Amino acid sequence: MQSGETRFKVRKKKLGSYPFISVVLSITLALFVIGVFGALVIYSKELERIVRENVKIQVYLNTQVSATQRNHIEKNLASRPYVGEAKGSIEFLSKEQAAKQFIEETGEDFKNFLGENPLRDAYLVRIKEEFHDTDNLKKIKAEIEQIGGVFQVHYIENVIDSINQNITKIGLVLLGLVVLLLLVVMLLINNTLRLALFSQRFLIRSMQLVGARSWFIQKPFLFRAGLHGFIAGLLSSALLVGLIGFATQRVADLALIQNNNRLLLLLLFLVTLGMLVAFLSTYRAVSKYLKLSLDELY
Repeated sequence: MQSGETRFKVRKKKLGSYPFISVVLSITLALFVIGVFGALVIYSKELERIVRENVKIQVYLNTQVSATQRNHIEKNLASRPYVGEAKGSIEFLSKEQAAKQFIEETGEDFKNFLGENPLRDAYLVRIKEEFHDTDNLKKIKAEIEQIGGVFQVHYIENVIDSINQNITKIGLVLLGLVVLLLLVVMLLINNTLRLALFSQRFLIRSMQLVGARSWFIQKPFLFRAGLHGFIAGLLSSALLVGLIGFATQRVADLALIQNNNRLLLLLLFLVTLGMLVAFLSTYRAVSKYLKLSLDELY
């Protein structure tokens, strides 16, 4: 160290650099909240699918239906466009099986005082989701009852109407919350980046004064913004995966309504959204500072 001389270390600002830790954390938390709501939507859709898959109509047969007629009825039902194509969509329930189930559920044996089994053989038929509305179900009921050997078709109309109404309401509420949350998060990320870039406004003006073009000035900011958005997307995805894993361990039944393909798409969406919003917000902020006058910079 030379006598009489004091050295000062001056940290030079680098174009495109700014305190990024707070920016990454803010974007991460915002994306994580979106991810949680997105996961709720996915789980609700899977729950809806399971509920609808378990909506079946009962096709009761005449008492004197032969095995040949019964097979004909089953093939006739399988050929209908509104009947599910998956295995188990048409399930035969004999009157003996139905009586056994009734006795197990109620603990009462009606054969003791009736002397016979009044129940009928039946088919439990799963109807495709797109035919679950009231008008289609009424048409299906009337159509199946025209098949020879069919005594009656029954379904719980009020329950199906209630399912349709509740699912519609839940879907609209979740959609509205997700849209609102997206807008809030985009504004939050935008304001966070604008504040972070505020410290770079004079450096941007200095670059303009030495003749640098707008794209040359914007390029390092945009590159870093995309990188920070990517990192935030990965962090939020990791947090979401951890939360889902923890919730699944606590509530084992969640695994039954977990759609891994949709969850993977959600994680990719979070990463893409983080990069996109960070990139666009940075572009707007830098463009704004490029257009400001020297007095406005202060």
